[in-house]
Amino acid sequence: MKSLSIRLAAGACSLGVLAFCAATAQAQESAEQSGVQAAAPSEEIQESARTLGTVTVTAQRRSESLQDVPVMITVFGADEVAAARIQQIDDIVTRTPGLSFDAFPASQPRLYIRGIGSGDRGASGDPSSAVFLDEVYLGRPSAVAFDAFDVERIEVLKGPQGTLYGRNVVGGAINVISKRPVTDSFGAGANATVGNYGRLDGAGFLNVPLAGNTAALRMSGSYRSNDGYVENPFLGRDVDDQETISGRLQYYAEPTDSLRLHFTLDGTRDRAAGTANHVLELDETNPLSNFYTQNFDPDVTYGSDPGFLERDTWGARGEVSYDFSFATLTALVSYRDLDYGFGYDFDGGNPDPSSPGFNAINISGGNEETAELSSQELRLSSLPDSPVTWVVGLYRYNQNVLRTDSLVLNAAMIAPIELFDAFVADAELNSHAVFGDVSVPVTDKLTVFGGLRYSKDEKTQRVFNTDSNVPLRADDLFDATASADFDDLTYRAGLEYQLTSDHMAYASVSRGFKSGGFNSEPSDAAAAVTPFDPEVAVQYEIGHKSLFLDGAMIWNNSLFYVDYTDLQTTQTDNGVRIITNAGEAHIQGYETQLQLNPYSNFNLAMAYAYTDAVFDEFVEDGVDYSGNRISRSPKHKVTVSPSYTLTLANGPDLTFAVDYQYTSKIFDDNSNQPPETRDATSFVDARVVLEGLGNGMSVSLWGKNLTDERTRTFQGGFLGANFGAFNPPRTYGVTLSWDY
Repeated sequence: MKSLSIRLAAGACSLGVLAFCAATAQAQESAEQSGVQAAAPSEEIQESARTLGTVTVTAQRRSESLQDVPVMITVFGADEVAAARIQQIDDIVTRTPGLSFDAFPASQPRLYIRGIGSGDRGASGDPSSAVFLDEVYLGRPSAVAFDAFDVERIEVLKGPQGTLYGRNVVGGAINVISKRPVTDSFGAGANATVGNYGRLDGAGFLNVPLAGNTAALRMSGSYRSNDGYVENPFLGRDVDDQETISGRLQYYAEPTDSLRLHFTLDGTRDRAAGTANHVLELDETNPLSNFYTQNFDPDVTYGSDPGFLERDTWGARGEVSYDFSFATLTALVSYRDLDYGFGYDFDGGNPDPSSPGFNAINISGGNEETAELSSQELRLSSLPDSPVTWVVGLYRYNQNVLRTDSLVLNAAMIAPIELFDAFVADAELNSHAVFGDVSVPVTDKLTVFGGLRYSKDEKTQRVFNTDSNVPLRADDLFDATASADFDDLTYRAGLEYQLTSDHMAYASVSRGFKSGGFNSEPSDAAAAVTPFDPEVAVQYEIGHKSLFLDGAMIWNNSLFYVDYTDLQTTQTDNGVRIITNAGEAHIQGYETQLQLNPYSNFNLAMAYAYTDAVFDEFVEDGVDYSGNRISRSPKHKVTVSPSYTLTLANGPDLTFAVDYQYTSKIFDDNSNQPPETRDATSFVDARVVLEGLGNGMSVSLWGKNLTDERTRTFQGGFLGANFGAFNPPRTYGVTLSWDY
């Protein structure tokens, strides 16, 4: 495949498709530090104004061009992350076709890739689609607490992963790759942002070479804050605010030509009020519905308690790589500590009869969680110039979680005292795996690839609700302990064929596995010791990756079909919400990604995902839902991102960029019945970027959700009403950046 490059203005890439504005030099630097020498493009190609940039990815545990990888990947490069203000996980989700999530709360995201995800946040549960930070698996939703500043790129891999990555996932993976220290040059940069709703952000990095350019230290940090998007007149304050501080310290060294050392220490501190909930539709068949006041105004809530979010997490990572004459040996170890607390006013109202937000039933609760996550990985991989590329490895993951889920009811018509119900779950996971993967060129055009992984998970959980004064969500009070083992052999296999130097076709089959577990909120002691089964997905995919018009257009397409067995879903059983297996489902879809650079200062990127996720066999609480769509899986998602750059007379570049995203209707419940549906939405972001002001300065005027689209990010029926929360309103601001 040709190596093509172009100098694209900052922010000219698509949002949610391909980040083709990653600088070629930066990709080479990253490849060289991992022992891979990237080929320099020819002068003729460098001078071409109508070719699109090469992006180096590591989706197959080796550095290679995105167009050479037989996997459908969405990539966000460093320039796009900065220009489009991609800061946290929901910024990635809204810009990626085939990716969705449930944001209640946003600090515990539940990701869905190609219709595969999990509603289980229990102490012994696992995500079906996961996040990896610098190859380290983040096994708890509340541990996904990174700031996307000073990152090299973000890769979204679609479909089962496991023969190449340490932890097996069913739906897909989001890989966040930080910028590594640079050993041969000093570097520094900073930016500051002010915006509406009291937005005040700042970020910076410093890269310092050490020891005669054989080592380097890189420090980066960020501060993000706003005063709150939602007014609470009952309390006289705003909620849905933010104050986040993140930092990262890295040390990288190359003591010899064959040895590389990389150590990282990072941390995040979050402080905020709770989610602004609202009473939405009423269930008129339930007499309790008469005791609520509806509130459909997304900008106002009347909760009697502002709630809180407190999260402190830090992690350490160590990587040592050594090149032998035949292979590279890599040892990777990690540790992460999490202390998390979230409290909320679930009903979004108050007990004052004169208030427009009066609710005679007041519901509150929250989660408290402490967790320790650690992993060790040892892998041996082929050298970059090997004709046959391969990797084999051993992996171990340990997770200890202590989680409390509480529910408080305060209503005189129900009981004269406040009712308190709490489930406490103490869970441990020990996971071991051995994996291997190989790609073999059969001819100069045909390559076959395949991999195997054996995984075994050992889970133990003690759960009790004896701290409750009444068992609101269970039949009685109990204290139960149980253990179970789960194992599976997963695989991938396929072939890729280089039709011409600009066109590659591929076909693959892959199997993903997620182990079973235990309910953290069971109805009784018997349910507490009864595990739910593992879920399995087998994906079949065909696709092509192509360059047209001498590199001025990139067009990638994929068709896929997934057999999905024993989905772990949240179901109602005799009025109690539990995690159990749903039976059979199939998911079929089509994804396309197009980027066009018809002339030097105009760029257009588009992407579309069609996802048809349907239950084949599913009965919940005696009701047959076979044929229904899987919840939180929109059928259509589109992104369109044009940009235009003017070179001004005195030298600076002025870029105008717009990002449009459309998502079709979403069902938040597997019953597919109202009111738990989200209408189709359209979001528009835009920015004007002035670069080249001298001394590394640039300025950006940006706006997000310019049409002030308000949609529900969460909703759920409970005690006679549908409660929910909304996405942030229109925001805008100005960012001043400096890069040395």
